[in-house]
Amino acid sequence: MFKENSTNVSNRRIAMLIDGDNAQPSLIEKILAETSKYGLVTIRRIYGDWTAANMNGWKDTLQTHAIQPIQQFRYTIGKNATDSAMIIDAMDTLYNGSVEGFCLVSVTAIHPARHSYP
Repeated sequence: MFKENSTNVSNRRIAMLIDGDNAQPSLIEKILAETSKYGLVTIRRIYGDWTAANMNGWKDTLQTHAIQPIQQFRYTIGKNATDSAMIIDAMDTLYNGSVEGFCLVSVTAIHPARHSYP
């Protein structure tokens, strides 16, 4: 949980990282509304292979909601390169201290990481 004495919710910066291979664009407004209860979403990124047809549904949503697309090619069959890219980006973001929390979106689920990071 976020600490009660940690950054005020309205000032808390949150990174939203979306697994575009699995999440549904039709739910983005609900996801943003839920995440905004925990702070301001200052980083909005979606990961996936933008050359694949399954990513077409996200293209209109990106501009409307200021979501930055991150290209992740599928180098091997059966391995989820998108998950790995999200993990590495989350660790980099955590290390540089630009956010106080994360919202990881995949398989139409919302997972707000309710931890305060120093």
